[in-house]
Amino acid sequence: MGRRGPSRRRETPQEARQRRGLVDDPQTVTDAAIRFLEARHRSVAEVRRRLAMAGYRSDLVEAAIARLTEVGLLDDLEFARTWVRSRDASRPRGEQALRREMMLKGIDRGVIAAVLEERSHGADHDGGASPDRAAAAHLLERRRAVLSRVADPAQRRRRAYALLARNGFDPEVCAEAARAFAGQE
Repeated sequence: MGRRGPSRRRETPQEARQRRGLVDDPQTVTDAAIRFLEARHRSVAEVRRRLAMAGYRSDLVEAAIARLTEVGLLDDLEFARTWVRSRDASRPRGEQALRREMMLKGIDRGVIAAVLEERSHGADHDGGASPDRAAAAHLLERRRAVLSRVADPAQRRRRAYALLARNGFDPEVCAEAARAFAGQE
């Protein structure tokens, strides 16, 4: 059995970028940005980078970003707040790691500082503990089963410390949380 109909060659990524470079309609670029935003919130820099890599003209990319900002679909401050809340709830990180992640997302240093300041003064962490201490305790609690398999308390404390350090917590928080965790066993 042979193929039915004429064979159609698939467009290469380079051809797709060239085709997008010829686009004159700002709505086409805005629609592409909206599709990118469907999966999750993104920073302005992420959207700009994605559209530029897709091959759209820079003037149309900037127009799409301006339009999406105007209607509230792009907002770096809200993106950063959501990012930090999400991390604290599901994948706890220390302030150093949060700062690094947001910088990689293209968030302005001033916005990062404001969001981390809000986090440090927020009332939603355990018993008045700093947000980093609360996040460290949360991370250790999530890893309790694995850490509890280590019989030697000193070794368990070192592993807890190492886990926290890998996740961007400062040394003081690592030591305090690891000590508290090892003492609970």
